[in-house]
Amino acid sequence: MNYSELTRVMRRLAIEAGEKIMAIYESDDFDVKVKSDASPVTEADEAADALIAAGLRAAFPDVALVTEEQADSHGVEAMTFLIVDPLDGTKEFINRRGDFTVNIALVEDGAPRRGVVYAPAKGRMFYTTATGQSVEETGPFDPETPGETTPIGVSQPDNDALMVVASKSHRDQATDDYIGQYAVKDMRSAGSSLKFCLVATGEADLYPRLGRTMEWDTAAGHAVLAGAGGHVIRFDDHTPLAYGKPGFGNPFFIAYAPGVELKGG
Repeated sequence: MNYSELTRVMRRLAIEAGEKIMAIYESDDFDVKVKSDASPVTEADEAADALIAAGLRAAFPDVALVTEEQADSHGVEAMTFLIVDPLDGTKEFINRRGDFTVNIALVEDGAPRRGVVYAPAKGRMFYTTATGQSVEETGPFDPETPGETTPIGVSQPDNDALMVVASKSHRDQATDDYIGQYAVKDMRSAGSSLKFCLVATGEADLYPRLGRTMEWDTAAGHAVLAGAGGHVIRFDDHTPLAYGKPGFGNPFFIAYAPGVELKGG
């Protein structure tokens, strides 16, 4: 894999998809449908998916592609694959809360190695460079010409005053009970894969997820966090969260900055 070309293509496609998403987001109305799993999907999801999938297949025709919106891709069995959530945080999008992202990632040997997370309504974009270092780019964002980037890195946590981030739309009592085991200085909510990025930039130390997610929800954010020095582990046995699982479903997990004294389940 040519990582320089991958970074260029993923970044460009994320921005172009973000432009399509924002045009629909800022319109007076948009269609919302319900998928077979009862989750919502909008015309923005579908437009962004078509653009990204076509762009990735053109640039990397020999690499398998898994994308949330194309069910026929969910049977892919490969060690190396691209994985896409064209609009992560559809509920945030529908409610016009802004916490939605475009997620594109490369998985190699069970781990997300490269990724981009773009939050067009927030004006924030995070991605891994060709070397694997994660950066945040400052907008405005041009698909063809990268702007100024700043390397990002995880915090040095203070276990007596941790910064915790959790889901905005999927909080439950089990999550609150787990967080309650820590000495928390500040607690914030965020939607979509932005939570990984907040840990990656040092704005949070810990992100536990005790709920269902899919690999396309997490791969890009996981790659960004890994490139910033962070870790993502399974909640049950604290082994690394692996990718390429049958059906692409994730177990509960914990994303964190090294130095956080992790508690049991």
